[in-house]
Amino acid sequence: MKRLLILCFTVFTASAQDTGGMPSQQKVIPIPDGKPEMLSDAELAAQTVVIYNENDLDSVGLASFYAEQRAIPKGNLVALKTSGREEITRREYDETIAEPVRKIFVERGWWKLRAEATDAGMVEETKIRFVALIRGIPLKIAPAANYPGDIIEGIPAEIVEQNGAAVDSELSILGLWSRRISGVLKNPYYRDVQSFHKTEMISQLLVCRLDGPTVTDVRRMITDAIAAEKTGLRGFAYVDARGLPGDDPRAAGLYEADRWLFTLAEHLRADGMPVILDNGPALFPEPYPMRQCALYLGWYNESIHGPFTQGNFKFVPGAIAVHIHSFSAVTLRSAERTWCGPLLVRGAAATMGNVYEPFLTLTPHLDVFERRLSEGFTFAEAGHMSVRFLSWMTTWVGDPLYRPFRFRSEEKVQPLNEWDAYRAGVAAWAKAGGSDDSLAASAKRLKSGVVYEGLGLLHLRAGNNADAQRAFQQARAAYASPEDRIRVAVHETAAVQALKGNAAALAFVRQQIAAQDASTGVNILRIVEMSFTGPKKPNSAPLTKPIKR
Repeated sequence: MKRLLILCFTVFTASAQDTGGMPSQQKVIPIPDGKPEMLSDAELAAQTVVIYNENDLDSVGLASFYAEQRAIPKGNLVALKTSGREEITRREYDETIAEPVRKIFVERGWWKLRAEATDAGMVEETKIRFVALIRGIPLKIAPAANYPGDIIEGIPAEIVEQNGAAVDSELSILGLWSRRISGVLKNPYYRDVQSFHKTEMISQLLVCRLDGPTVTDVRRMITDAIAAEKTGLRGFAYVDARGLPGDDPRAAGLYEADRWLFTLAEHLRADGMPVILDNGPALFPEPYPMRQCALYLGWYNESIHGPFTQGNFKFVPGAIAVHIHSFSAVTLRSAERTWCGPLLVRGAAATMGNVYEPFLTLTPHLDVFERRLSEGFTFAEAGHMSVRFLSWMTTWVGDPLYRPFRFRSEEKVQPLNEWDAYRAGVAAWAKAGGSDDSLAASAKRLKSGVVYEGLGLLHLRAGNNADAQRAFQQARAAYASPEDRIRVAVHETAAVQALKGNAAALAFVRQQIAAQDASTGVNILRIVEMSFTGPKKPNSAPLTKPIKR
């Protein structure tokens, strides 16, 4: 296992844009289809416990607000008296969180315990499946030395001394009554295909937290998630891979994260969400017009970077955003430090991250997470299905009951909006083996830049560069926003380059710069221009060469 802490250099070129996805020599590990059972809101609420810090008035208020919004019974609220710090000691965790929660679960009849412990834990029957930790409950448990009952035998050398953990991950295995804190515990729900209440994992809990830099952020996360559920989450998916060739020994151990991203991008395309994928070594650069972002999944930089640093950047309500980094959730209280807090401040409703060094393969597998989320599972289910091990470093930040794709339907004959029109058109496209008739018709009828742009991205992915260029031209004509037209021009540059070469692509970029010179987003076109004309900076050499077309 390789440590994650390897920084990307910020370089962006037109050739970094996606047209082919994963290298042909790399095989995708199939993800089996999931089959969620769509419980009613009331059924989910009855299975949910809300835990808050009685010592924190904001925590008390947020717990009440969340319970009201989700109609969670008042008897399902649990008050703890614990530290207000994000990091606590193992002793504090045991005395102020773990033991009180176990006691309450038994006293209130939520857990019926076995007479003796088994491999499945102490819990014989349970009424609770989800736990929402409210801002004010500590985030992480500091490493501890000489913990009574700890076991280190059989733990890989790389993680033998790792016994810090996220409070969320540790609480999820509370019903095991385990004293082992070093290393990891296998997660039996990893890559499962059914709703959690259908499993026999009685001793396990799905734990998420409603937390963030401010109380206002948390309240907005709650209301945005509930509102988005009613109509479905719509927008672009922005996926930021690093373009690491799977056969390059210098990238050994790191390619796995790229594979997750390429796999989920392919699934999102097929599922009818327009995908913009950067498979170059750098992140999306700061001036990139990342508009109408409903999903963001990427890696790898230490702190918030790129388009997210633009003062006017905002996710669509209900958006889910995850950036892989070793310490992406070392704190949730900062609007600018690391990733989780900053993504939430910028409007995301949910995210995931690591409180300490997790090692890459022990982070959430984003391909599994995206698949289960798209299938209609809750955020808590999708998040926990994506991790191989528990009692580790992951924190899941968002409403555990959030189902952003709960009401997706492919049966709409005449979609009422451009996002649904695009999704219906993709289904017809796939059924016809790559025909764009329904997509083109919808784009024309709705005068939709979104549908034209999505169509162009599909053509670009398939290598139909002339069709892609034509669709992008129509998208630029349909969009009212200069930023949207500039983003499409970046796509179109790739099509022109593939059709006519670098000289024609450079001429096209310069033409677009002249046409959009008054727009604040024009700098992304100047960066693309420099990729054709300017010398590389000494510190801009990527770890490996980007995937070629």
